Amino acid sequence: MRRGLLLIDRGSREREASEELDVICKGIKAKGDYVIVDYCFLEVEPPYIEDGIAKCLKEGIDSLTIVPYFLYPGKKVKNAVTYVMKLQENTKVKFVVTKQMSMHKTLVNVVENRISTTLKENGITLSNNEVDIMIIGHGSKDPNAQRSLDYIVNSLTNSYRNVSRCWLEIEQPDIFEGIKKCEKDNPKVLIIVFYFLHEGAHVKTDINNDLIPALEKSSIEKAFITKHIGTDQKMIDLILERAKEVEDAN
Repeated sequence: MRRGLLLIDRGSREREASEELDVICKGIKAKGDYVIVDYCFLEVEPPYIEDGIAKCLKEGIDSLTIVPYFLYPGKKVKNAVTYVMKLQENTKVKFVVTKQMSMHKTLVNVVENRISTTLKENGITLSNNEVDIMIIGHGSKDPNAQRSLDYIVNSLTNSYRNVSRCWLEIEQPDIFEGIKKCEKDNPKVLIIVFYFLHEGAHVKTDINNDLIPALEKSSIEKAFITKHIGTDQKMIDLILERAKEVEDAN
């Protein structure tokens, strides 16, 4: 069977997002058995979903595995899946849609890798049970988004001194409140995890607009920021695992 795989990303005008998706698609193509591996965007910038599907169909595939490349379930994922299934009506190629990238042990491993790398790069030799962690997520009105990030927090809780989370927007606690909470625990070192897939405007600008002044106003002496999570090689393995789940079921 000739299979294709298409990632649906939210969309970003930042060049880095497309570059990162190119790297991920090449990694999937190298590891997976696909005729074509490509990406498209739900919104903001082309290629849009219809563009991505049209490109894949030109390769003469029998089946197309569509991966909602989102960290949280929610309205945007539902919109993407709904639109995809409308396009299914126009072709005999079978579409299968995976789960989004949430509630999975691999994501915990990715976050742990980011933390350990940041500690090493900054010469921190404390044991994990002396290290405090704060994870910053985007924020969503969908309660499943909270559960998805809580899954990461709860999975890390036994490994570090304190683990908390806050949100860039929409939800509480926001970044200022998150830092205040961490400050009360008087951390020896605070590792701040950017729980985002891409180095887009949120990672490059928006978070720091709140985080830097929040840290400056706090008494926390040692705080270090991890790289965002989307470029980790384990994300490629997670995408392939999600794809295999639906392909084997169909």
